Amino acid sequence: MKKETKFCLLNMDYKIYILKVFLFLIYLFFGILNNLYAKDLISGYHFSEPSTQMIQDDEFLNPGFIWVEHGKALWEKKENVSDLSCNSCHGKVSNMKGVAIKFPKVNKSENFINLEQQINICREKEMKARKFEPESKNLLALSVLLYYQSKGLKQNIEINEDNKKWFDIGEELYFKKIGQMGLSCNQCHDDRVGNNLRAEKVSQGHINGFPSYLLRWSKIASVHRRIQFCNEQARAIPFKIFSKEYNALQLYLTWRGKGLEIETPAVRK
Repeated sequence: MKKETKFCLLNMDYKIYILKVFLFLIYLFFGILNNLYAKDLISGYHFSEPSTQMIQDDEFLNPGFIWVEHGKALWEKKENVSDLSCNSCHGKVSNMKGVAIKFPKVNKSENFINLEQQINICREKEMKARKFEPESKNLLALSVLLYYQSKGLKQNIEINEDNKKWFDIGEELYFKKIGQMGLSCNQCHDDRVGNNLRAEKVSQGHINGFPSYLLRWSKIASVHRRIQFCNEQARAIPFKIFSKEYNALQLYLTWRGKGLEIETPAVRK
């Protein structure tokens, strides 16, 4: 009986040892995988399911093009008071290629703004029209339309003395732990890239497809709204859309994805 007991204990120790080796190899594998992801910029497109990629690739299936077409109509629409349209000043919308990827930026009035804010500035000051509400269909339609003109161009925003202050704030926010869960952006989008989080894979958190059509909401969302959602998931109090903080984070994320091609309107979960 003693020999049998001793044999069982040895057998158990061996099994525990094998289990520890197996778990270590799994840990090593995911560590190597994360390092590989960190070395190369990978668009969120490649973390999507094939069915989602198919929707994005087909302009007929991609719901984001409803906003593109609506944006085209708004581009030509003349406002009653000024009798001006976007086309009146800028000409054909194709002339706007490369414009959207310069935002967020510090404008001539030394205000730090993103593209949606610039659209509203044009409406209010030049067209004598009411500003669109944040996340409204009209505002996002024009934003998507303008980003769509730069589709295929690479993100190439420059950090200079004008925007360096905001870049530093954005970088600080990216690494800052927030909310009841004490999470920072980098904990997911640097440290856990490729891992499963509920029903989807954690991406690198790039914004080259925004404004994007989000399947979870069945509509186009701005990058600010998407960041708000992340903050809410961390049980943190989000900043307001168009806040300086979100513009700063948008600037940092745009710089972080330097070299990735614009995909707007992308399709994401």
